[in-house]
Amino acid sequence: MKFEVTILGSSSATPIFNRNPTAQVLNLNERLYLIDCSEGTQLQMLRFEIKASRIDYIFISHLHGDHYLGLVGLLSSMHLNGRTRPLKIFGPPALKEIVDIQFKYSETVIQYPLEFVATDGTKAEVILDNQDVVVETIPLDHRIATTGFLFKQKKRLRKLIKAKVESLEIPVDLYPTLKKGAPYTAPDGTVYANNELTVDSERPKCYAYCSDTLYNEQYFDQIRHADLLYHEATFLHNMLDRANKTHHTTAWQAGQVAIKTEAKSLLIGHFSARYKSLNELLDEAKSVFPETELAIEGKTYPVGHDLI
Repeated sequence: MKFEVTILGSSSATPIFNRNPTAQVLNLNERLYLIDCSEGTQLQMLRFEIKASRIDYIFISHLHGDHYLGLVGLLSSMHLNGRTRPLKIFGPPALKEIVDIQFKYSETVIQYPLEFVATDGTKAEVILDNQDVVVETIPLDHRIATTGFLFKQKKRLRKLIKAKVESLEIPVDLYPTLKKGAPYTAPDGTVYANNELTVDSERPKCYAYCSDTLYNEQYFDQIRHADLLYHEATFLHNMLDRANKTHHTTAWQAGQVAIKTEAKSLLIGHFSARYKSLNELLDEAKSVFPETELAIEGKTYPVGHDLI
């Protein structure tokens, strides 16, 4: 089962040093989920060969421009490219008004169903539940209402032991019940326990996306044991006062979040434009939590496997 995230943008506030503001694409069983959509996201998708036509869900964490200013352009391009399949957008309530007014004054009528689902920055709630994943909002502590997103993979059905099933000539129409855990009774009356015919599927994995936030332990319980934790690390810890003033996190604090929530791996991003090189940020986070890697644009990171 594929579960991986590709970084499209890792800068904070402005594009600089060939880094673009925040955007990511999560691939879960070949279904694509776009997380934040800064300006330049379309160009990054073209650059890294990610097809916008495959995206059915878009998640916007908050209404600072470096997280959503590419959205209207992306929606317009989908329209111009003939999209007809529905698209669902999750984000702050005012996002719908922003998109509607853009289309109103450009006299654009989108030719595909567009559904907005408002998020609430004050509480965690399930906003999507489909065959592959359950998505929850993560209330964060930023200057304006902001949510992260927790993607929890659903448990898959049991896997058939092909050689055993075929040797017993079990009818194919019984496979679904075997995958659900039922035993099998052969024509001669022999009963085979399910664990003789199937093995358990992989443990479901979890991706936690923590966008702009002050260090605040209020969200720690919700993201505990994430297989991959993406956390903003805008500044080095010697700029803690600046981080606190702007409601951001330092690289050292991001490492603290990972170790206190018992994450398996940490991915840091949302880097300040003041840093041309990111090595200091990486070193600082790794001094606390060694299983840390930088969010590098164009790079794909598996969820649930060692990054390093």
